[in-house]
Amino acid sequence: MGGIVDFHSHLIPGVDDGSMSVQQSLDSLAAFAAQGVTTVVTTPHFDASLTRDPALLERRLGQFDRAWALLTEAAAKVSGLPLLQRGAEVMLDEPDVDLSDPRIRLAGGPFVLCEFPGLRLPPNAEWGVQNLVRRGWRPIVAHPERYRNLDAELGALARLRAAGAVFQMNSGSLLGHYGEEAERVSRRLLALGWVEYLSSDHHARGTPATARAVALLREHGGAQQAVRLTEENPGRMLVGDAPVEVPPVEIAVGNSPWWKRLGSRRS
Repeated sequence: MGGIVDFHSHLIPGVDDGSMSVQQSLDSLAAFAAQGVTTVVTTPHFDASLTRDPALLERRLGQFDRAWALLTEAAAKVSGLPLLQRGAEVMLDEPDVDLSDPRIRLAGGPFVLCEFPGLRLPPNAEWGVQNLVRRGWRPIVAHPERYRNLDAELGALARLRAAGAVFQMNSGSLLGHYGEEAERVSRRLLALGWVEYLSSDHHARGTPATARAVALLREHGGAQQAVRLTEENPGRMLVGDAPVEVPPVEIAVGNSPWWKRLGSRRS
């Protein structure tokens, strides 16, 4: 396929805290294209507990469908934009949920992008991962570096991985866009080889941090890792294949120049 695949963003207009208009989404897609992104899987916020109520589920997914139709119709009239697909960022507010509707999963495949409420890992968070795996889905935990209650040894994250999850890091985390602690943990996870994917989590404000994060990796001997995190593994995800291992790469905290931290609003 080639090119960068970004599968965490909020560009379906008017359905969450991301893009507020079709034009804002188109501008964001153009910004992605300028950074070498060839495919965008956009992922509006979705509460997994909605799957327990068929009426609420269809109401929420219907909202996504209508806004998606407006976006794709407009995007088809603009040349040079990335290929656009959809999924959801699933909030695991219930430990055992049915995510069988393909509109919830990344590009309709077996992978599910998931997070936990309030950027805090609940006790036994791995149960939610185990339940997804038991149902045949492949959980990708979004931005693990941003959780506020991580233990010093990252044991909770280790348990998520042992339960069958893989990790998607936010590109802005490497640049300090979410604070020093998220930056520190993001670089530690890379040094451990505990990251399979790098995506933007772009909320249609500012500029995607993708290109700057890739440049930072390359500056620290991580050119191979950059390709695997942004191209190879996300491309494999699109066709339903498991990620390949990403070798550890060391980036000391504080090694990103101040100007790399500019131009991307936190989201």
